[in-house]
Amino acid sequence: MEKNITVRLTARLFAEEKCYGPGVEQLLKAVEKHRSLRAAAASMSMAYSKAWSIIRAAEQGFGCKLLHSTIGGSGGGGAELTDEARQIMAAYETYCARLSEYGQALFGELFPFCARENHIDSTRK
Repeated sequence: MEKNITVRLTARLFAEEKCYGPGVEQLLKAVEKHRSLRAAAASMSMAYSKAWSIIRAAEQGFGCKLLHSTIGGSGGGGAELTDEARQIMAAYETYCARLSEYGQALFGELFPFCARENHIDSTRK
């Protein structure tokens, strides 16, 4: 075959509903960077209310708080990740990396006729 076929693997975690995946991970990383849910949402062109909905769904799924928030005032408000959020993020990143490694090997084994390079793009989130 002439085409170089690739595979993109993503992982999503479910409680009763989806509670964590690439989008939640990206939002939490943005909160960590900007130290504010509002600023994180804005950096992703997302409504603040949507960001809160995402965080609430993840918190409900895991049964723990993911953000420590402070309300405005003279120094302004902000948000920081909880230890549980950092633990979830680290585990998710490790899980995705291992999944990608396994997926790449399996893809190469089952689809050697399609891929000149056994390549998986797991960076798309």
